[in-house]
Amino acid sequence: MKTEFDAARLDVKAFAQAGATLAETSPLAQWARLTEEAAQATGDAGPVELAWSAHGEMRGSAAGPGVPWLHVEAEAQLSLVCQRCLGPVQTVLSVDRWFRFVADEATAAAEDEEADEDVLALAADFDLRALVEDELLMDIPVAPRHEVCPEQPRFSAADEDFDAAGSDKPNPFAVLEGLRKAKPESKD
Repeated sequence: MKTEFDAARLDVKAFAQAGATLAETSPLAQWARLTEEAAQATGDAGPVELAWSAHGEMRGSAAGPGVPWLHVEAEAQLSLVCQRCLGPVQTVLSVDRWFRFVADEATAAAEDEEADEDVLALAADFDLRALVEDELLMDIPVAPRHEVCPEQPRFSAADEDFDAAGSDKPNPFAVLEGLRKAKPESKD
């Protein structure tokens, strides 16, 4: 009998004991937080998909019984705002990470600092889809940009209408100088 696993409420220990694998390809629109990050960009990148897979396994430890591990791979392409030219830039996000599960949050927090892998607390209803989205969000570059921008960025904030409007007004110091010259000097 084959057990069906639900990525939204995954029993991580049973998943690892079964050596199971889950995989999904879905439209990016189904991932609200990633879609929100891409919403700032303009332009149509066409249909965009997010693909991910997760594999569970039990690994033995010297301290006792096996420990649940989860290997997650995910990839998506987002349209972000180029920080040079402010146009849309297609950015590939990619995740390939191992997670080790421990009994509780306190243990996870204590061991995560020193471990090479990510350490998470074991839960009977773990949201694997949220983990995939979290990992891809962390892969978004701080300042996305093109290798070579399609349009040269404008480095000047000058506005011709603003400059023209300012040239019609007289210099206030020139007006004061004119008043000083027009006023007769009094002698005491």
